[in-house]
Amino acid sequence: AVVNQKGGAAKTPTTICLAAVFGRAGGSVLAWDNNETTGSLPWRVERGDHASSALQVLERSSHLLSDTARAADINAFVHRQTADKYDALFSDQDIDGEHEITADEVDVLHAVASKYFNVILMDSGNNHRAANWRQMIRHTDQLVVTATTVEDRVEGARLTLQGLAGRDERTAQLAADAVVIVSQEQPGHEKLAQLHAEKFAPYVREVHVIPFDPALKDGVIHFGALRPATQRAWLAAAASVAKGL
Repeated sequence: AVVNQKGGAAKTPTTICLAAVFGRAGGSVLAWDNNETTGSLPWRVERGDHASSALQVLERSSHLLSDTARAADINAFVHRQTADKYDALFSDQDIDGEHEITADEVDVLHAVASKYFNVILMDSGNNHRAANWRQMIRHTDQLVVTATTVEDRVEGARLTLQGLAGRDERTAQLAADAVVIVSQEQPGHEKLAQLHAEKFAPYVREVHVIPFDPALKDGVIHFGALRPATQRAWLAAAASVAKGL
């Protein structure tokens, strides 16, 4: 799970880049936008030739989980990232929609995702009290906490870790074993990013700094468009995540 209870903390770029590293390395990888309403993952990745989202997966979950389902059946619901070799599951993009993903529906979606994919990266919303957010944590094997060099995003990361550390024994262990990723918001923030990273280091398993890269700022993110130093930084971060899996 990729988390920070503050918006604009680079959760979605982090989910995408980690998925790209795992996808390019081989295996079956899903980036899942686990937002209770409308998330931003669909804005930053390639769209397939359909408009399916998690809601359509829920509608067809009985078939997808049945013995008669074929491996290719999931392709009608996820959006293939051709160069980066992973798939994306969108949140509902209907701006007039009223449905909010429930805890039980997270269980169903996770069951489907687990059947068809080996690695699942769950992008999250900002409401750490939402039922789908809390159920996502129950399914989490490795916690990834994001921050940028903007102070309130750092505070959001700190509060997220603090909340999980104080909830129960399992979430406390997730927080202690977390990987924190600090993304530089602007050019020239190298020292500031390192300073924030050093503050997190005593409380989590590993911390990584991602350099500023204009290819991460806007539009669809393609891993191959990132600068070499940025690619190496994401590779190192993904290696830390892999240790927890």
